[in-house]
Amino acid sequence: MFKPLALYIGMRYTRAKRRNHFISFISLISMLSIAVGVTAMITILSVMNGFEKELRVRMLGMSPHVFIMPYFDNHLNDWPALMTHLKDYPNITGVAPFIQGQAMITRNQAVYGTLIQGIDPELEKSISVVQDKMLLGSVEALLPDSFHILIGEELQRSLGVRIGEQVTVVVPQATVTPVGLVPRMKRMTVQGVFRIGMHEFDSSLILMHMSDAAKLLRLPEGSAQGLNIKITDMFAAPQFADQLRQELPAGYQVADWTYRHANFFRAIQMEKRVMFIILTLIIAVAAFNIISTLVMLVTDKQADIAILRTLGATPLTIMAIFVVQGVIIGLFGTLLGVIGGVSLALNVETLVPAIENFFNMKFLSADVYYISDIPSDLRMADVYWITINAFLISLLATLYPAYRASRTQPAEALRYE
Repeated sequence: MFKPLALYIGMRYTRAKRRNHFISFISLISMLSIAVGVTAMITILSVMNGFEKELRVRMLGMSPHVFIMPYFDNHLNDWPALMTHLKDYPNITGVAPFIQGQAMITRNQAVYGTLIQGIDPELEKSISVVQDKMLLGSVEALLPDSFHILIGEELQRSLGVRIGEQVTVVVPQATVTPVGLVPRMKRMTVQGVFRIGMHEFDSSLILMHMSDAAKLLRLPEGSAQGLNIKITDMFAAPQFADQLRQELPAGYQVADWTYRHANFFRAIQMEKRVMFIILTLIIAVAAFNIISTLVMLVTDKQADIAILRTLGATPLTIMAIFVVQGVIIGLFGTLLGVIGGVSLALNVETLVPAIENFFNMKFLSADVYYISDIPSDLRMADVYWITINAFLISLLATLYPAYRASRTQPAEALRYE
């Protein structure tokens, strides 16, 4: 079978022969180092993707993909007609009105800042997961003019309140009384407790019926402050928001979830980039091992190189021989790393609980972290970039030793042979 000279000799040099066992050992270490680096990169980035996806799902479980609010007023009187119009869009899966406002909630000596959200219990099911996240009570308990509320688990624990007990909600609006200005406050009954799994919601969100929120915030009866929209593809929200801006009449403000949570997800993307750079250094260290391996091999094979040169081998052929060896090390190391990384990333959600059970420990305690399980989201785009990156680093590591071998002078190399 035909084999190019450079490929044939390069492959022979990768196998241990009498005098170069140590060099082959270092080659093996270099290969394993690259494999470990690639495995670590794929696994860690998959876990970071998993955390990002889990946070996005939990966050967007209570936040809309797109929301519409008026530009020049604090309420929408025509929201039923607008909602009917929006239902004609095929990619919209749910629309619900809302009213929001800042408030404080107090009980005994405890006082906490909160966000009031008035909802329509029936319509809210199409855009929110709160019904599925109820620990106690039900969304159906939010009846008009009942002043019933649902609160998060953390807020319930901080207030020490039980189902059926009352709390006082204070809004930053004043009421004129004979004794002066008094903040608006209302006694409300806790009828449910939810747990979303995000501190932002579990510690500061209060849900009540829209009619009650409108009365508390002094909005016209039957009005809403805006519409929350869910669409089929959350990642298409920016494009869909732009489409709505162009098609809706003037006077409406349209924004999407990437605008509302932009800083949070930008921080996650920055962490992933930094982690990618840090983990690339592991592969770079392995590349230095390749350089040292090839430098020692070039020194050990000075006489062989000189003989090949005298037989007519060109400097380019000599260079190709050592590039082949470095590429083989990098290629096999990268492939081993990809196999190991993909296998680990696909099974990390099974392996981590097994390790926790074996050592009787918990990596992420549910009492401290909102995500107590380690998720994984393997993305093939990450695998491609990591594979190409590792292979290119391995290839670049071969260039200097191979160039040095190609500069070998036969007369100098054979002088003492």
